[in-house]
Amino acid sequence: MSPLIRRLLIALPVLVLIVGGAWWMSRPNPVPVVLKEIQRGLVESTIANTRAGTVEACQRTRLSTITGGRIEVLAVKEGDRVEKGQLLMKLWNDDQQAQKAWYVAQVATARQRVNEACSVAVNAEREAERQASLRARGFVSQAKEDSARSEAEARRAGCAAARADVLQAEARVRLARVEQGRTMLYAPFAGTVAKIVGEVGEYSTPSPPGVPTPPAIDLIDDSCLYVRAPMDEVDAPRIAAGQPVRISLDALPKQSFAGRVKRVAPYVSAVEKQARTVDIEADFDDPAAPGKLLVGYSADIEVILDRRENVVRVPTSALLEGGRVLVAGADGRLEERQVKTGLANWEFAEVLEGLAPGDRVVTSLERAGVKAGVDYSVDGQAATGG
Repeated sequence: MSPLIRRLLIALPVLVLIVGGAWWMSRPNPVPVVLKEIQRGLVESTIANTRAGTVEACQRTRLSTITGGRIEVLAVKEGDRVEKGQLLMKLWNDDQQAQKAWYVAQVATARQRVNEACSVAVNAEREAERQASLRARGFVSQAKEDSARSEAEARRAGCAAARADVLQAEARVRLARVEQGRTMLYAPFAGTVAKIVGEVGEYSTPSPPGVPTPPAIDLIDDSCLYVRAPMDEVDAPRIAAGQPVRISLDALPKQSFAGRVKRVAPYVSAVEKQARTVDIEADFDDPAAPGKLLVGYSADIEVILDRRENVVRVPTSALLEGGRVLVAGADGRLEERQVKTGLANWEFAEVLEGLAPGDRVVTSLERAGVKAGVDYSVDGQAATGG
């Protein structure tokens, strides 16, 4: 072998090592991705409220007296439990009490007049009958009998007029009682006093028509609660009473409670022209499940339109436009695959075709360099799809 060939044979491996090293050093680094394994599970189609909802009481009334006046009695304080019909507040009404007492006295006087007038009428009736008997036997004249009968009829009329005076006096007493009731507030149902506006000695003013003023007493029946929330007008046609919902509350994080749609408002609310909503109301399936709730808590309602159990599902975050996903290939490269999806929500989509349990899909699509054909490395441990 010539010295030249021998030198070439020695230099060739060195050249191969140099070229291979240069290629290895210049090759692109694998793109780190987050993978999730495809599994079977539950997929639901849901819609949620656009703005925060509120926990409401089934019964709540803001009470004010019909007439204005100075507060004389506050029979309750904020936070008190009251029974139906219990006195809550009374305005000064001594003048009305005095007037009522006067009317009551008039009733008593009128009844005495009835006794007097009707007794006289009874005697006059007897006298008329006696005169008629005497006239039949020829002892008195016809004129005498007629005079007795006229007197009896007049006395009967006087008795009826006295009875009418009693009814009139009793009506005045009832009217005085009604007027007196305008200065008092009674609980229309059993509940809790949430707020009182005013103190003893202050003037309480009722709300004139069209002029909202704070109520004197805010009464809440917190034994029955529900949630009201605004839904986008576009979603409203798909909501109906009786549909299942999930209720979540800011006061109880990481918890949700089953419920049902109770009512869908029959009109659209335009609080903002660009955000037209329809209010819905939902009851808790188990009212005791959330524990003690306060009226006014913020709450959210997620209406469950449809649900599929034990179906192949893919994380919604793994879906590209056009129903495509990036799958982790066995050769260390990302592959693009077309999938057909069914029911979907913000978390999962049902897979009808294109993926099978065990496949791993990329969920970190927002990272730079993530595309089909590139080498990948798993960023941390791949999570499961369940």
